[in-house]
Amino acid sequence: MKPVRQQGRYRSTVTKPARRQGRYRSTCMSHMRQQGWSLVELLVAAGLGLMLTLLAGSLLLASASNYRHHAESAWLDDGGRYALDIMAQAIRQGAYVNWNSTAAPVSLAADAPAAIGGWDAHSLGKASVGIATPLPAVANGSDVLAVRFAGHGQGASGDGSSVNCGGFGVAAPVDDDALGWSIFYVAPGEGGYGELRCKYLGNGNWGADAIVRGVESFQVLYGLDTDQSADGVPNRYLNATAIRALDATLVPVGATPAAQQHDLQRRSHWKRVCTVKLALLLHGDGNTRSDTRAMQFDLFGPAYADGHSQDQGTRIMETQIPEADRWRARRLVQLTVALRNKSG
Repeated sequence: MKPVRQQGRYRSTVTKPARRQGRYRSTCMSHMRQQGWSLVELLVAAGLGLMLTLLAGSLLLASASNYRHHAESAWLDDGGRYALDIMAQAIRQGAYVNWNSTAAPVSLAADAPAAIGGWDAHSLGKASVGIATPLPAVANGSDVLAVRFAGHGQGASGDGSSVNCGGFGVAAPVDDDALGWSIFYVAPGEGGYGELRCKYLGNGNWGADAIVRGVESFQVLYGLDTDQSADGVPNRYLNATAIRALDATLVPVGATPAAQQHDLQRRSHWKRVCTVKLALLLHGDGNTRSDTRAMQFDLFGPAYADGHSQDQGTRIMETQIPEADRWRARRLVQLTVALRNKSG
């Protein structure tokens, strides 16, 4: 083919060989095939992504567990503080007398009932009268604490200025049986777990309300002033069983059973109680603890627990708690309260 002349130049009409075009096309396709990830690279990337996902999930679970544990701990602190405040208020109210009332001679009579009483390792019925008919213990031999006091005003509930632990008004007493009651004991609550209850007489009927749930053990010691001339300072601390044993050694004096009863009330060792020591061990609702170290709780200290192994509930060992409840958050709260008023 002849070349075509155009504007002083020859333009060739010969095309490039087809073989060279195929070689260029093959080279471009080779470069395109080399782009992207290999199977090994995909597997490595998937593995790293899975590891990051698992790590993030573990951190989320740990954070949620820590949050639940701290929430349980805060609830235990608040519940323990509230329970101690309620009981301390009632104890300080014990043996109270309105000196402007005609009831003062009744409450201050030497043979009047003691302002403080209780049982070791017992519970109570909600509708039973006072603490006269105790029931078998619950929650590791938890104790019963009873406080009596005089009220204000006339009528069934007085003027409302003096109330029991249930919030009901207590009137000025006309006799010993009309003194007010605030009773604390442990009974089974929701799920069978112990709850601290306040028992009271309101509107002519006995009732009880829960103060705090999750009670592992509730223990009480009584400080006795054993000096011949009482100075209001405790010389020794005893549980309710020991005080009742001391009273059992008293020989009643009197011509009639009523006179003998008044003589025992006058000389009762309960009237020498000047302080009350409270210990309350609470547990949370779920196993939120991350540690697996079983703990030991001595409610009145190791020395008392070692020397009074028969006082049930004063030492709680987590190794003896069922596995399903062992890793719950727990809190031990303690308080010693002095009786402000004359106890007898």
